[in-house]
Amino acid sequence: MGARPPADALTTLDHPANRILIHHIAGANSTDYSLAHAFQVARDDQHDHIDNNGWSDTGQHFTVSRGGYRLEGRHGSLDALRGRTTMIQGAHCPGQNTNAIGIENEGLYTSVEPPQPQWESLVVFCAYICRQYGIPVEEIKGHRDYYNTECPGDRLYAKLPQLRSEVAKALM
Repeated sequence: MGARPPADALTTLDHPANRILIHHIAGANSTDYSLAHAFQVARDDQHDHIDNNGWSDTGQHFTVSRGGYRLEGRHGSLDALRGRTTMIQGAHCPGQNTNAIGIENEGLYTSVEPPQPQWESLVVFCAYICRQYGIPVEEIKGHRDYYNTECPGDRLYAKLPQLRSEVAKALM
């Protein structure tokens, strides 16, 4: 709600995604779990990506707030996901932007774990993405697996095997 239009045209790729990359915003671990706060986080992220990074839109496809709200980041990502056969080119990880769905998680997870509402929402959403695109759970990876970064933070990165396991159960 309140997102700006993309600064430039976005590219729709004529193939589905084959991987999910987990990120963290590396911002404050807010205790405001409201929908209004989630919208503000998404707007702030878009502002940063367009105005400070010079990108066309938010780099990642989706954002999960600490309160568990799932929001579209890059315009058109949800429609592409629903259609199952295309994806919007991202700007979340060099070398992965044409094949991986980027999910940004609000917060900083270097020394704390995500709150339960965010975690549960991330599991459900990853299961949905895997189902829509036919992505095997083994292809749920962290940003640092493909780029020299601390993202998604040591604590969230350490939970990726659990995420894959819980997503596999959700897909049964």
